Amino acid sequence: MNPPRAKKTNTLTWRFAVPNSEPVHNLHHNLHQISWTGSLIMGVVNLTPDSFSDGGRSLEDGVEHALLLERQGAHILDLGAESTRPGAEPISVETEISRLIPVLREVKKRSYALISIDTRRAEVAQIALEEGAHLINDVSGLSDPQMVEVCAKVGVPVVIMHMAGQPATMQEQPHYQNVLLEVRDFLFQQAHMALERGIPSVVLDPGIGFGKTLEHNVALLRGIPELLEMGYPVLIGASRKAMIGTLAATGTGILKADQRDAGSIALHLGAIQHGAAIIRVHDVAGHAQALAVWDAVWDRVWGNE
Repeated sequence: MNPPRAKKTNTLTWRFAVPNSEPVHNLHHNLHQISWTGSLIMGVVNLTPDSFSDGGRSLEDGVEHALLLERQGAHILDLGAESTRPGAEPISVETEISRLIPVLREVKKRSYALISIDTRRAEVAQIALEEGAHLINDVSGLSDPQMVEVCAKVGVPVVIMHMAGQPATMQEQPHYQNVLLEVRDFLFQQAHMALERGIPSVVLDPGIGFGKTLEHNVALLRGIPELLEMGYPVLIGASRKAMIGTLAATGTGILKADQRDAGSIALHLGAIQHGAAIIRVHDVAGHAQALAVWDAVWDRVWGNE
């Protein structure tokens, strides 16, 4: 058994104070940073009626679910109001805002966690940031120049994700010459552009399940060390993805998304062992327990305390 990678220190930077941040001064801005080793848990809060896993929550249910995930150990709450599951059709900006903002307002009043907004629309990001959100999780990888402008102006970090095509069609015969090389190059290019245009820091997400076959997903997970060579924190979001049902299939396979939590934990523990700085999950309690046991036993065995 190979020892895990030594834990590196990861940082996120803002141009304003956020929960648990420390001030950092430079020549141009008064910045605020959060630093950590190991992996943060980002809890998924779906506010859509058609999410592949756990959508259909009311305003009250959405707020209570977010607060529950925080109590269970989520460091970041990722609120999303547009489904980006394979085959999902786009919704209007107005619909996304109407689902998202009431929940954001209530969570903001009652939560001490970082609040992330899962959106690919600059108009939604602008309003959410005005309401106090702390970072943007853009599944389109900053494909909209206005999104870059919005996030740079406010001074928030962005999760840049790779997605081949659009949710409605991304799983229709995805093809790459070299998936790891192509995803890595895209993420590096977008990260460089974001920082050049004033976004204070970025997180890179290879987009497991977003326009990828099973083989593509496995190659990207195994390639996390190469993604880390770019120098930015890496986020892995494999929670309840179809690949888990395929890899763990017995008989007719695991068909329901909420039956894939054990496999999700296995994938994410492997990702953390190879350096993932954030894991995006549905089952926060299960992941928090697994991480606590992993850290208590294996870090001490390998001397990474």
